[in-house]
Amino acid sequence: MKTFWTGRRVLVTGHTGFKGSWLSLWLGAMGADVHGLALAPDSDPNLFDMTDLASELDHGICDIREAGAVARRVAEIEPEFVFHLAAQSLVLRSYEAPAETWETNVAGTLHLLDALRDAGKPATVIVVTTDKVYENREWEHPYRETDRLGGHDMYSSSKAAAELLVQSWRASFASEGLLRLATARAGNVIGGGDYAANRIVPDIVRALAAGDRIEVRSPQSVRPWQHVLEPLAGYLRLAEELHADTSHARAYNFGPAAGDFRTVEDLVTEALGTWPGASADNWIDVSAGGNRPHEAGLLAVASDLARQKLGWQPRWNFEAAIERTIGWYRAVHEGQSPREVSLKQIRDYETA
Repeated sequence: MKTFWTGRRVLVTGHTGFKGSWLSLWLGAMGADVHGLALAPDSDPNLFDMTDLASELDHGICDIREAGAVARRVAEIEPEFVFHLAAQSLVLRSYEAPAETWETNVAGTLHLLDALRDAGKPATVIVVTTDKVYENREWEHPYRETDRLGGHDMYSSSKAAAELLVQSWRASFASEGLLRLATARAGNVIGGGDYAANRIVPDIVRALAAGDRIEVRSPQSVRPWQHVLEPLAGYLRLAEELHADTSHARAYNFGPAAGDFRTVEDLVTEALGTWPGASADNWIDVSAGGNRPHEAGLLAVASDLARQKLGWQPRWNFEAAIERTIGWYRAVHEGQSPREVSLKQIRDYETA
């Protein structure tokens, strides 16, 4: 994988976000020529600034909702590869800002595809959506790529709409031969450097640092937890294979092994066990009372297709993902360089 990316001209949309920062750092470490298109980081602190990525890549501030700005940025870069991660990615935020969520996740994706088509250059494009694109019936079995799309909340429905957009784009314009286009549906990612609001790991770390009890919503909800490097490795692998073979122009799930679908409580308990001096019961269930927005109780995805067609599979199990996630925050809290800690985890993953 490393040698493939040397010198490749890559556009990462959403490069200032949590997943985008990890991906940009990894691509840069493999010798890629990385360009970014995103808003400024939306939290302080944030991984993008902590790893000083702005000094290493072509950092472009651009709102994906502004078609003209996106077109100019794409024309300037002429990317060979595109990883589209720019998104409004928070479920609870989508209840507060439904129009912003759809404009970003659906119209923004359309603006990017339009810009790439207008640029008239061949490109391999991975559009990142989510495991939440499925019509979730709270089934025990994991969802497969052929299952029905849906979405109870505005975030999920906007990502399902982005999937439909990509499908229709392929049907309409694939004959032009410019864009190799696939979508990637990842499970719930965790990892160092996430400081977003209303996400469980940042909430845990903030509470531990402040000596507070952790407030937990829906502790019995089951999620496909995985370290952030797992799906990113899948995106990279998919891009490599799609570049060589257009039969991969379709949707792929990237999730943990079946035994690693765990509850929110499992994640909290495991995280507390890795933090020195923390008590395993230092959390409180805040689910009861109030008019809380709907959140799924059970969600799992099957990644058999990625294993069979791409040769991808998870390398770190649930416990290893928690250990490395909390270990990142501990190391940074103790004064180690966020950049060096991140690069070491990337190296560890590559050799796992």
